[in-house]
Amino acid sequence: MVQIGSLLALSASLIQLCISAPVTRPEVTLVEHSLIKRSETGPEMGGANFPDPSIIQVGSTWYAFATRTLGTSLHIQIASSPDFVTWSIVKNSDGSQKDALPGLPAWVDTSSPNTWAPDLIQLTDGSFVMYFSAATTSDPSKHCIGAASSSSITGPFTPIGSSALICPLSQGGAIDASGYYDNGKRYIAYKVDGNSMGAGGACNSGGTFSIGQADIVKVGPYQPTPIMLQSVANDGHTLQGSPTTMLNNNGASDQGIVEAPSIAKSGSTYVLFFSSGCFTYDIHARTYESLLISRRTGNYNVNYATSSSITGGYTRAAAPLFDTGIDGLSAPGGADIFRDGKHMLFHANSGNGRALYEAVVTISGTKVTA
Repeated sequence: MVQIGSLLALSASLIQLCISAPVTRPEVTLVEHSLIKRSETGPEMGGANFPDPSIIQVGSTWYAFATRTLGTSLHIQIASSPDFVTWSIVKNSDGSQKDALPGLPAWVDTSSPNTWAPDLIQLTDGSFVMYFSAATTSDPSKHCIGAASSSSITGPFTPIGSSALICPLSQGGAIDASGYYDNGKRYIAYKVDGNSMGAGGACNSGGTFSIGQADIVKVGPYQPTPIMLQSVANDGHTLQGSPTTMLNNNGASDQGIVEAPSIAKSGSTYVLFFSSGCFTYDIHARTYESLLISRRTGNYNVNYATSSSITGGYTRAAAPLFDTGIDGLSAPGGADIFRDGKHMLFHANSGNGRALYEAVVTISGTKVTA
């Protein structure tokens, strides 16, 4: 494991966690706090492919859930850590890798489900709800968001209902659901996957780019990829009212994409973490060779915006929290922030795919540092 930043022990006065969910959970102990890092660390688990990680703590154990890894029949991966430092893949009793979601609902294209970006919440009764995205039977080129439940954090999770929870297919579908609890209300933030409409360019998001000195490629216009906020009941899956837009892409400066929302709160300030750009390559590459290189490095980041209201409007930070080239990172993104507003997981490119990284961040007013 590569240590990218320095370690800094925090004083006992900062131990108390900002509880943002109704379930009572233990605070981080002094021993655990001594292991908290003030900068990003990774890749974890030998650089194993573990994209779009989500984070949850149950008791003293941290859990991470991730997009399936190519070449396996798994739908959702699980990893765990006793200290937020050492991570390992959760396995079955026979030593095989555990699948958190072995059974899929009827609306999912089981021939090629492409299950993505899980997120976990814990309800007041102690049970768990998992949000996930998967390809649909009605249009396998598009994803929708589903929900599943379990009494155990490691599952197996059972799909809730026979239809998708959030499914705006006419707008491109929906991905990257992220649960949040605030002042007695539950929400799901998610991305309308407009770039799945097939405009061409980076991640099908549209725009213009070059693959040579005089070879300009023009594709379709940038598509809306708004990050939405949907209110839900205390069961975590009954929709209440209509969704509202939190943030949308800014066209070329975002490569037509914003996605992977995750919400934190510090004092009266809401912080919306998100990724912008295409996770696979840079549409602004000026030569064919640089395009090939950027296909491997990506032009992705972990960005954030702040607001005094959970619904917005949100004001973007002047610069990303994590970006390609910062501390040797390559295409960092897909971040998830824990309810304490400090512990964060994200992925970045590594030799085996998109590997797990962790960080401890500090929110001070409208500024976030790591």
